[in-house]
Amino acid sequence: MQFATPRAVQDYTGIDKSAMERMLLLADFSIDMKGIFNPAANKSHDTFKTIPSTSVQRTVALGVNGVSLSNECVLTDYQIQRSNSGELTWSVPGVLADGTVPTWS
Repeated sequence: MQFATPRAVQDYTGIDKSAMERMLLLADFSIDMKGIFNPAANKSHDTFKTIPSTSVQRTVALGVNGVSLSNECVLTDYQIQRSNSGELTWSVPGVLADGTVPTWS
């Protein structure tokens, strides 16, 4: 899994400056999840199989050492790959859906 919580920036440097001036703009969130294909009930395939056919936001909750980050995301693809050696894996990218700033609690 890989995730990012970037902020956009805008340059607004005046002609009287010798270095760049920037301001922070909107916050964002993106995630790329990967795993091993598992068709059992309530596992990866059961969770992600409706991504291609539905347009719903999903809660993505991350927990690390007692702190958490939860966001409403649009999961944009459900990719299933089989390697030459036989592993069946999946990957699911997602992006922030609802305009709520990602905040650790």
